Amino acid sequence: MRVLAVCIILIGQSVLALAAAQQADPPDPTVTATCDFQDGKEITAEYNGSVMSERDQPRNGKVWLPAGSPITLFTQVALVLNHVELPVGAYSMYVIPNKKEWTLIVSRNVTTPKTYDERQDLVRAPMEMGGVNSPPKQLELSFAHVGPKQCSIRIYYETTGAFVDFNEK
Repeated sequence: MRVLAVCIILIGQSVLALAAAQQADPPDPTVTATCDFQDGKEITAEYNGSVMSERDQPRNGKVWLPAGSPITLFTQVALVLNHVELPVGAYSMYVIPNKKEWTLIVSRNVTTPKTYDERQDLVRAPMEMGGVNSPPKQLELSFAHVGPKQCSIRIYYETTGAFVDFNEK
């Protein structure tokens, strides 16, 4: 009987310890979007999918770090964005929203902390704009494979959708 009681106590403590450990580690808010080119090479964007605070909201004409951090771009192939070649590697991306036009910035700065530094810009690309019928409650980013050597990054926030194409070199 004592053995059974000790086993029940040990099992109960184990369950409580496991529950406490799960509560201590919040889920990873990183969201990933990927696009595969026809040759099998891919580009990937990672961003913070957390609900944004008031200070993380986009401001017209100001560099925007969604949820307080830049979007990270990884590419397995050389890309062309707005007539500028981006070699294979990792980059930070930022957005400058305006009422009629958004601009995507690709920066070479990938060190931590990833604060925006205009001197690190590699390219700025104007984004096409569109409306969103079902507005997301937080930032959504995706890619669309629009051609054998073309992937369009799509950024949706509230009622705005902004798009620009990355072309495989």
